[in-house]
Amino acid sequence: MQNATFRTLVVVAILLGGLLVSYASLRGDSGSNQVPGFSYVVDLDYWRRTEREQLVKTDLHFDLAHDLDDVPLQIGEWQGEDVPETNLEVFILLEPEQFVQRLYQDSDGHYLWLTLIGGRNSRSFHPPDLCYDADGWKASLSSQAISLDEGGEIYGLWLEAHKPGVDEAADFEHMVFYFYLFPDSKRDQADGIVLLKLTSPRYGSVEETLAVQGDFLRHLLKNATPVTRGL
Repeated sequence: MQNATFRTLVVVAILLGGLLVSYASLRGDSGSNQVPGFSYVVDLDYWRRTEREQLVKTDLHFDLAHDLDDVPLQIGEWQGEDVPETNLEVFILLEPEQFVQRLYQDSDGHYLWLTLIGGRNSRSFHPPDLCYDADGWKASLSSQAISLDEGGEIYGLWLEAHKPGVDEAADFEHMVFYFYLFPDSKRDQADGIVLLKLTSPRYGSVEETLAVQGDFLRHLLKNATPVTRGL
């Protein structure tokens, strides 16, 4: 009788242990406070792969299965505010499925715009330099890299745009860093693409301006590694 009772207690303990493990798994932790990350493929172009293609990790969602508006307004030391797009031609021309435009500012007075454009139609992703050219800006396009805190670097297209004003003090200058995010390495357009664009004034040299934008970007993306392609 005592042996039967002991065996029953052992079975109950095992079952309780299994339930606790299952509960911890469902909560997404097993005694750890770490938040599970998400992975995306990032590249300079949306219609063909380049040698700069990277796999990035992040704690945020950058895909059309989620609301891009969920990106926080508080990003590290950067405080953001939504700035609705008032130019209706943007929506007519791009036909985005999702569109987010925000102005962020840090404690040192730096500011930049974050633009997220999500869609499943290539029409949503024409190069930003076309818009600048059409509006009378002089633009030059190259590429740059921003290193991430947990390793690797993210490559983006780098646009320097200048628009003369009536005098030198009224000149406008935009420095733009942008790239495309895909849910996985298949890069199926039907799964959606997200353009992430950072736009700021010039803060000294190109390197100094990239440092400001990089400080913001490192709060969004954790690390980057080259995409491994099968044979």
